[in-house]
Amino acid sequence: MPNPRIKNEDQYEALRDKGYSKEKSARIANTPDAGEKGGKAKKYEEWTKDELYEQAKNVGIDGRSKMNKKELIKALRSN
Repeated sequence: MPNPRIKNEDQYEALRDKGYSKEKSARIANTPDAGEKGGKAKKYEEWTKDELYEQAKNVGIDGRSKMNKKELIKALRSN
């Protein structure tokens, strides 16, 4: 039965098969544009702080409400 919290089940399962943790697989599979190739996704530096906050919220980064833009970018890149 598909998990409604996972946006891209195929990508999630492929990552799990590669040995990624459930949490990291879910974060990647739930990231918009994560599967796009060719650099179509904007660099985090081009995002607004609100966009970065929403992305951090989507991937479940704790403490995001106290982070500034630079800290949000670092947290998103390390997950």
